[in-house]
Amino acid sequence: MNKYEATGTAKKGLFRIIFSRTGIILLLVLAQFGMMVSSVYYLREYLPYIYGAMIILEAVVGIYIINTKGNPAFKMTWILCVLVFPLIGVLFYVFVQMQVGTRFMQNRLSTLRLETAPYMQQDQEIVDCLRASKSANAQLSYYLSRQLGFPTYRNTEIYYYPLGEYKFKAMLNELQKARKYIFMEYFIVEMGYMWGSILDILKRKAGQGVEVRFMYDGMCSISMLPYNYPRQLEKWGIQCKISNPIVPFLSTTQNNRDHRKICVIDGKVAFTGGVNLGDEYINQKERFGHWKDTAVMLKGDGVQSLTMLFLQMWNIGERRPEKYMRYLTPKRSELHRGMGYVIPYGDSPFDNENVGEEVYFHILNHAKKYVHIMTPYLILDNEMITTLTRVAKSGIEAVIIMPHIPDKWYAFAVAKTYYKELIESGVQIYEYTPGFVHAKVFVSDDDTATVGTINLDYRSLYLHYECGVFIYNNPEVDKIEADFQKTLAKCHKVTLVEVKERSMLTKVTGHVLRLVAPLM
Repeated sequence: MNKYEATGTAKKGLFRIIFSRTGIILLLVLAQFGMMVSSVYYLREYLPYIYGAMIILEAVVGIYIINTKGNPAFKMTWILCVLVFPLIGVLFYVFVQMQVGTRFMQNRLSTLRLETAPYMQQDQEIVDCLRASKSANAQLSYYLSRQLGFPTYRNTEIYYYPLGEYKFKAMLNELQKARKYIFMEYFIVEMGYMWGSILDILKRKAGQGVEVRFMYDGMCSISMLPYNYPRQLEKWGIQCKISNPIVPFLSTTQNNRDHRKICVIDGKVAFTGGVNLGDEYINQKERFGHWKDTAVMLKGDGVQSLTMLFLQMWNIGERRPEKYMRYLTPKRSELHRGMGYVIPYGDSPFDNENVGEEVYFHILNHAKKYVHIMTPYLILDNEMITTLTRVAKSGIEAVIIMPHIPDKWYAFAVAKTYYKELIESGVQIYEYTPGFVHAKVFVSDDDTATVGTINLDYRSLYLHYECGVFIYNNPEVDKIEADFQKTLAKCHKVTLVEVKERSMLTKVTGHVLRLVAPLM
């Protein structure tokens, strides 16, 4: 048995899922949904009365949906659901709107943001200097700080990693240096060489008295990790939590996954980006050809925001007050102008702000020469389509690198439905021939970039917990652009001829799935 394989998990694949605690939870959720559907069948003798009432209810719900605050695409999907499945659609919409868990999460996160606010204060002198350099970025800084509590920092070194294996090597090195604490929050954790190597260090550090907190998204419990895995880690002195665990009740909060990738060490060093803790992310295992991913490491003042983001998520279910001061580090007194400006930021489905999309809009709207994008998915709302096409029509070079070998065929089918409109407007689309692009990168005008966890799809932009780092006037921006050009050289440019020659099945599938794109 490989030393990095899961212990205590003899069952594999579908068999393991069905007979695990997670399988039971999924069956219970399906049973609850089945009860909703079967109730319609058993009330069929009252169908004429129900039908009349449903027409009235459909109209009322439709009017309500149209007048609610939110993205029109979500409204259209709900209206379609109500029209196609009148009774079930209406009941499900009412059920979603009445979710107590959603309101609890919103209130709890608001409380935690207030608790961490004293440690996320903006230095006004930094903003004034930023305004003198580029006033538009000062406006973004104002929005992220005043509206969401994410300050702008200077004195922060940034290191860009163009591949997951480079980030992995750097992270192992920094983890070895930990003296006080290690915080890790990841969307995917899978048994193998990468996680096993990290776990060995975490166990050793916990044994040396270093405080280790580890958190991963609840979806991992379905097929990647045992449901009781946190207890196993706690035996080694590692504090562990499942973020938003899968529970046996229908709840809209189950749709809000923790997609962040954060590692903070001693409050001095932090990592984020697209790289999860699985062997395909460092090309130790091949699934969809060569895996192209990116990450950044921060050293200095900017680490503090990622520390607070982690602690906010960690404390959602905690009753005891957190001692935030224990995890802060003194800011540098001298100014290092060459490091430019950095804004680490987070996004939440409950903050009523589309933070990730706003950062992307900012880069697009203020580009003067070019905007270069790497993204694994392309499922766009109307605002993003309008912005991308307007930028390209204005003579600004807009280039998007997509995967050539997709990990999700249905998401790729939907992405291709946007190709024609984008290409006709002047947006250039390339596909990474060697395999799969999982990077989430925007870079513009040789001075601005953002690297993080946020895909160009509805789930990342609206439904998940996400994070990223906005970078301005830092030398690493040049390296990000150089990496984009190096990646571009391995890509195939998609033409309108290719788009038009897609099979009828691909076209129909993509356009049908686009109707429910907000759910993807």
